[in-house]
Order: sequence, then C-alpha cells, then structure tokens
Amino acid sequence: MHGYRIFYKFILSRRYNIELKGVDVLDSESTNLILPNHVSHIDPQIMTVEIYKHTDFVPLVAERFFKIPIIKFFLRRLHAVKIPEFKNGSKDSGILTRINTQIIEALKNNKSAMIFPSGQLSSDGIERILNKQSSFSVVSLLPDNVKVIGVRITGLWGSMFSKAWNGKRPIFLSTFLLGIVYFFANLIFFCPKRKVTVEFIDISEEAKLKAKSDRKTFNKFLENFYNENGPEKPTFIRHLFFFPRIKNKIVKND
Repeated sequence: MHGYRIFYKFILSRRYNIELKGVDVLDSESTNLILPNHVSHIDPQIMTVEIYKHTDFVPLVAERFFKIPIIKFFLRRLHAVKIPEFKNGSKDSGILTRINTQIIEALKNNKSAMIFPSGQLSSDGIERILNKQSSFSVVSLLPDNVKVIGVRITGLWGSMFSKAWNGKRPIFLSTFLLGIVYFFANLIFFCPKRKVTVEFIDISEEAKLKAKSDRKTFNKFLENFYNENGPEKPTFIRHLFFFPRIKNKIVKND
C-alpha cells in the first residue's frame, strides 16, 4: 500500500500545495477517531495520502464509491470499510448500528478511523452537521484510550470538486476523469497549484463531554469548531497553465 500512497501523493502534489498543521497529535500510541469537515470530493483523497504515514487507519467510505472500478481498486488496498447510506428520510437504526460496530471494531484493533460528520459536501463554505447522528453515536461509545481529532480543511472551497463551482454537487466520476485530463494537459509539472491547509486539533475532552449530553449539543459543538473562522471565501484556480483566465459561475455566500 505504501507504493500506491506515494504514487498518488505525487499526483495530488502537482495540483495541491498542502500544508499540514498540528499533525503531530496523530503521532502517539493511542488510536484516533478523525473527524474532518467536508468541502469537496478531494478531501478524503488528501486526508488518506497525508495521514497514512502518521497513523494506521481505516477509512470509512460510502458504498456508492465501491461501484466505481478504479476507486474500488484503491479502496480495497486501503482495507476501507463500506458504509451503507441512509436514504432520504430513512431512520434505519440497523444501519447506524452496523456503522458503529465496524468503527469500534477497527479502533479495538488499534487502527484509527476517519469519518466525515456532515456526510455531505458544504453548500456555502459553512460546515453544517444538522441532525446527522453518526459521529455523535460513535463518540458516545468510544473507549477511553481513543482520541478524537477534529480536522479543519481550508482552500478547497472553489475547487471543481466542490459545490462552489456552479452551485451543484459535482458528479464524482466525471470530475475525477476531467482532473486526469487536466493533469496531462498541463504536462504533469505545470499544473496551476491550489493552496490547501489541513489543521489537526485534539478535541477529545470536549467532544466526549458534549457526547454525554445530546446529539444537538454535540453537533453544534462540531459546527462551531469547523466554522471558527467564519464562512470560507471561494478560491478559483485556473485549470490549465496556458489559459490566462478562468471562467466559472461564482456562487456567493449569503
């Protein structure tokens, strides 16, 4: 798996200038429940290649991504756990129980786990957890030796993998393939770069305390953590080095 990670990290580095802050909180003997915000489809890819060398972890991935052959290939080598998805309006407690069981099992096997509490892409540069229950449910069941690591990702609001581009949720596969086209069209080494900051913070004490209260209190705590610096302004970067300008449909924050 190490070779695949290095290879894909090289690919991402052609487009993204990634700065890690506080990543040393992962360098310990304790296992971690990693909770990032979710700005774009590229978030999980960046998180996976960047944190793999700091902690042995299991990514939890929505089952729809296992239906894409090239993505499924890498997910299997990451030993990713397939997570059933809630249908709109679904209240299937059995799905949540299975998710919790798989996460806790991974943690008991000294592997960190990563989930995105919002379960969806941000629509306006603000992270909203709303009534989502997966992260609250898991944190309330965590063993004492597991740390909760909050992650703030900035710089991707405005990416073609985000909703900021035209206000719509990008289709993952077609956007991913377009990214490959841009990669080679820029002759690999001339891709215009996007600055991305990934900040890791140990929020174990407060997160576990809030989880003892109720879901609303816990989710509000996470929202305040992610949105501490206010709504993120969109940053649009040209896709091709030989195009002087970029055309896009800018979605303004309310």
